[in-house]
Amino acid sequence: MNKQSFLSIFAASFIIVSCGNKDDKSAQAGGALQVKEYKTLTLETKSATLYTDFPATIQGQQNIEIRPRVEGYIDRIFVDEGAVVKTGQPLFKISAPEYEQEVRTASASIKSAQASVSAAKLAVNKVKPLVEKGIISKYDLESAQYNYESAMATLAQANAALVNAKTNLGYTTVTSPVNGVVGSVPFRLGSLVSSNTTDPLTTVSSIGNVYAYFALNEKKLLNLTQGKSPGITLAQKIKNMPEVSLLLSDGSLYAEKGRIETVNGLINTETGTVNIRARFSNPKGIIRSGSSTTVQIPNVIKEGIIVPQSATFELQDKIFAVTVGKDGKTKNVNITVLDDTAGNYYVVTSGLKAGDQIVLEGVASLKDGSQIKPQNQNQKTVYTDLK
Repeated sequence: MNKQSFLSIFAASFIIVSCGNKDDKSAQAGGALQVKEYKTLTLETKSATLYTDFPATIQGQQNIEIRPRVEGYIDRIFVDEGAVVKTGQPLFKISAPEYEQEVRTASASIKSAQASVSAAKLAVNKVKPLVEKGIISKYDLESAQYNYESAMATLAQANAALVNAKTNLGYTTVTSPVNGVVGSVPFRLGSLVSSNTTDPLTTVSSIGNVYAYFALNEKKLLNLTQGKSPGITLAQKIKNMPEVSLLLSDGSLYAEKGRIETVNGLINTETGTVNIRARFSNPKGIIRSGSSTTVQIPNVIKEGIIVPQSATFELQDKIFAVTVGKDGKTKNVNITVLDDTAGNYYVVTSGLKAGDQIVLEGVASLKDGSQIKPQNQNQKTVYTDLK
């Protein structure tokens, strides 16, 4: 090998080595760029009120079917569907001329009976002095008195008949028995109705107070009834439960708070749930019977570890969070949470502690030992909607 060939080989080798060093530096630089930034949070104990939501249906405190008590044709309809009515307010007028005739007949019978009473009384007054003078026997006086008492009884019967006739006539005006809201009105003017008619004239729902009915499964029922509420018996615990809230169908929070009043004594064997009733005041009549709402039951947490649900993921029925060490490496941690918490947060009972740093987003894609660049977030930013 001559000198020129040797120099050529040496130059080529130098170039290859130089290129290799550059490639290694580029790979290292590329590896540094692959360390992604993740939002993180350093955990602290917190006190808050979390709410568990349950779909509910609304029923008025009273849903009263309005039925006629006399037979006749609907002559007038005083209200429209959905109208707010007061106790005693007329709803329908039924045309039944026979009841008006009964009132006139009873009134005439009273006048006739009163005349008979007057005549019998005159007879008594006429016979009495004659008996006292011994002109006629006491038998005539007793007979006159019996006639008078019979006339008085006839008058009493006539008065009772008039009262009964006026009562029946009063039934021709159908009134509302409670304050409430008028439901559908299936009948129209001229319809023949009676006490035997299948459908009611309408339904009046009393909505001064409304009931929200919702269901709990057996496990949540035990958590609710064996929870923090003071008391020994179920009735005492229900009485001491905190007030509940109501979310309307548009997502807005109802202004009035409610209370759980009753828990059904039977668990539905088909669904495994039990019905619960909460009562809400409805002074403005905003809530109507049949509405779909959501009952929110509060759970007061004192000095607990609360994490956003978005900072967790589920795998094989287990819940995991991702912690970050001081070296920036991640670790998947199995956590346990309270069963009756809902909404946007979990209350952690084990697996995490104050001072741990957790990843807030994209946790499902992180594996143990992943290198990240933590971007620690402010507590107020993370818990903006926590009360």
